[in-house]
Order: sequence, then C-alpha cells, then structure tokens
Amino acid sequence: MKKIISWAIIIYVLYCIGMAWYLFSFADSSIPAEWKGTTADPATFLTPREQVLSEQYSQWKNFLFFVSVPYDWLAYLAVLWLGVAKALQTWSEKATKSFVVQAAFYVFWLSIIMSVLTLPFDFISYRISRAYGVSTQSVFSWMRDETTDFLVNTVMLFLLVVVLYGLIRRFEKRWWLYAWMVSVPFTIFFMFIQPVVIDPLYNNFYPLKDKVLEAKILALAEKADIPSDHVFEVNMSEKTNALNAYVTGIGSHARIVLWDTTLQRLQEKEVLFIMAHEMGHYVMKHVYWGVASYIVLTFAGLFVAGRVMNWLIRRWGEYFHLHKISALASLPLFLLVISVLNFSVSPVVNMVSRYEEHAADEYAIKLTKDADAAISSFQKLTKEGLNQVNPPIIVKIFRYTHPSILERIVFLERIKRGD
Repeated sequence: MKKIISWAIIIYVLYCIGMAWYLFSFADSSIPAEWKGTTADPATFLTPREQVLSEQYSQWKNFLFFVSVPYDWLAYLAVLWLGVAKALQTWSEKATKSFVVQAAFYVFWLSIIMSVLTLPFDFISYRISRAYGVSTQSVFSWMRDETTDFLVNTVMLFLLVVVLYGLIRRFEKRWWLYAWMVSVPFTIFFMFIQPVVIDPLYNNFYPLKDKVLEAKILALAEKADIPSDHVFEVNMSEKTNALNAYVTGIGSHARIVLWDTTLQRLQEKEVLFIMAHEMGHYVMKHVYWGVASYIVLTFAGLFVAGRVMNWLIRRWGEYFHLHKISALASLPLFLLVISVLNFSVSPVVNMVSRYEEHAADEYAIKLTKDADAAISSFQKLTKEGLNQVNPPIIVKIFRYTHPSILERIVFLERIKRGD
C-alpha cells in the first residue's frame, strides 16, 4: 500500500513538472505571421502590459486546471486506499438501519472531506483571478458561493446515491440501464428548473435595465422569433470584470442571459452582435442538442463505469477495502471512474461545442451584418477577461468550448475580405 501511494505521488509530481514546463516554457501561443498586425493580433488592441498579464494569467489558470484534475483522482484514491470510505460506511450503518439516512450521512461526510481536500486549489484559483484583476469578488462572497456549491452538490449527490445504489442493490447486473432510464427525465427536469431555482442562488436575474437597448434587442429577437420575455440581465459585476452571455434552460424557462459587465463595457452594436450570437444558440436549439448528447453520454458512461468498477474491485478490491459494487464505500470509486471518463471524452465534447459556437457566430453575422462590431466585441472580451488569443493546442483540446479568439476574428476578417 505504501509503495502504491508513493508511486502515485511521484507520478503526480512528475506530471505537474511536465505540465509546468509545457505551459510556461514550451507551448507556443504566438500569432501566425500572416495575421500579424491585423485585428487578430493582440498587439493591435492590447497594451504591452496587458499582453504580458494575459499570457501569465492564462498560463496559471491552465496549469491549475491540468494539475487539479488528477489531484481530484488522487484524492478519491486516497479516501479508498486509507480506508476512509469503508469507515464512513461502517459509521453510517452503525448510526441507523435506514438506507436513506445512511446515504445522507455518508454523502455529507464524504462531501466534507473532498471539499477540504480540494479547497486549496479553489482558493488559489480565486486569488489568482483577484491578483490579475479579473475577479472583483470579496472573500466573503467567494466563500458564500463555495458554500452554496457545497450544499447544492451535496443534495444532488444524495439524490444520486439513493437512486443509484437502490438500483444496484436490486438489479445487480442491469443497474446501469435502469439508472440511465431514471436519469433521462431527471436531466430534462433539472434543465427546466435550473434558470429559476439553481441559478438565482448565486446571482440576481432581472429584465434589461436599459430600455432603449432593450427595444433594439427585442426587435432583433423578433427577427429570430424569440419571445421577448426570455431575455435577462444578471449582476455579475459584483464578482468579475469579465464579459459573457449565455443561453440556459428549456421549454418555458429557456432564457438568454447577458452579464451586466457586457452591457456596461460594450457599445450598442457590439452588444447586439453578442445578443445575436446567443439567439443563434436559441434558434438552432443547441441547448436541446446538448441535453440529448448528455443523455447519450450518460448511457455509455454508466455502461462503461459498471464494468470498470467491477474489474477494479476484482483486481484491487483488497487495496480499496471493497468487495462489492453495492457497498456505499464504492461511491468514491464510482465518482473517480466517472471523472476519468468525463475527462477522456472532453476533447470530443469540446470539439462539438466549438462547432456550435462557430455556427452561432455565423448566425450572428448574418443577422447583424456588422463584422467590425463583432471583431471589436471579441477584442474587448479578450481584454477584460485576459484570455489568450491563440492558446496552446493541448489547452484548446481539453479546455476550450469556444473557438479561440484568433479563429473567431480570422473568420470575421475573411468575411470582410469576401473570402
């Protein structure tokens, strides 16, 4: 056991060193020569200091992402290897005979342990964002959001455990299929209530305050056949200087949300382009396609997870203090396997997302016919969020759900040229 833990730590440290070398010394984020001096070149819209800050900030955030993912895996393994998962199960079984109460006890304490283990990375990420001026959030506000995350995630995990392990205990071989069948209506229901139940726990949402701009946005929405009551503003300026907008929800709760920072720092034409982009997602029903894709991936994920967990328990059960998948002590193993699977498919998921984002850009430029406003909006998104214009390939593959700023501006430049 000591050898396994020692080797796991050594491999992780070497991996961190390798990622640091790649991101801070080797990776090339320069602009191709043919686009030097154009609107896609950060030297044309960022000051020299902003270029340095953008590069440094992106490097640190990317590094934290790539080292925190396997760190989470090690944390789950440690909980298993050190017998913590088994101890939590024993305590919960001694405390009550009710499976539901046992699950509540187990999930709460496992969530506490994992939150404590991962808190350093979360806090470092927050401090970096504050240090570079991207985050404006106070420590108290950040802690409040972290607490809200903990409560929401714990409740969701509790519901998952009660249903999942109830099915595992009743259907030993086909539990993954029944679990997937239950997940379908739950996923749809969650997407339906998220904008009106979950999101307001973090921020205040309200109709657009600028009525003149609202009238123009609603006129644009009318062209796209989008209901006027589906456009909202959110007070993100209390937490960040970054700019953003997004589409969320399904059915009557579907809505387009604009950050107030976007409304405050972009000109009217730029806001209209951003709005048209989000309308493109709405019109092309990307949220619905996303839900459908998630349901398909859940089917495959549960199928694979069941088989991988059974194999791991047969092969390493003694080290994990596990003998069967139906034990509550197997929950960290389940979460570990799901996390690894999610990371494994993220390049494909991100690629599909980038395709949808590009399609939304195409829709927006056709609707607004204003490439200059689109270009300047992307430049300001980069400036305020300190984003890399041309991220390293590994970063793009694993982190970018949108095309890079370079790709987006180049696309618009080619439209202007008539290419």
